[in-house]
Amino acid sequence: MKRNASAKWQGDLKTGKGTVSTDSGVLTETQYSFSTRFENGKGTNPEELIAAAHAGCFTMALSGQLGAAELVAEQLATTATVTMEKVDAGWTVTQIHLDVTGKVPKADQAAWEKATQAAKTGCPISRLLNTTITMDAKLDTK
Repeated sequence: MKRNASAKWQGDLKTGKGTVSTDSGVLTETQYSFSTRFENGKGTNPEELIAAAHAGCFTMALSGQLGAAELVAEQLATTATVTMEKVDAGWTVTQIHLDVTGKVPKADQAAWEKATQAAKTGCPISRLLNTTITMDAKLDTK
């Protein structure tokens, strides 16, 4: 399986502008720029896209782990926060933090923790990233 995305850029780093697109069409010439990456400009940026990919991948992996334990979630929600810092080597993604909540009938805390840890280490995006990946996982038992 292969998936494709592309980027275009015009101009210098600070005043130039770029677009990103995906073959699926979900992103079609979506704007990104220095201001969307390092300030709060309108558009997306690579780190936001990595966060979205990691949140989506992890949440699907968690559903799979729960299914392997014969548990089905009513709802799973994940927010991935990518931290980028300037280090000696330059700008580097230094951490991704996952905030996870789940409503999983019949799950106890031990089963939840086992599933979330397995999903965190096992999802393909977690395995791709060469950074520290942390997580908070909350089970809603109501």
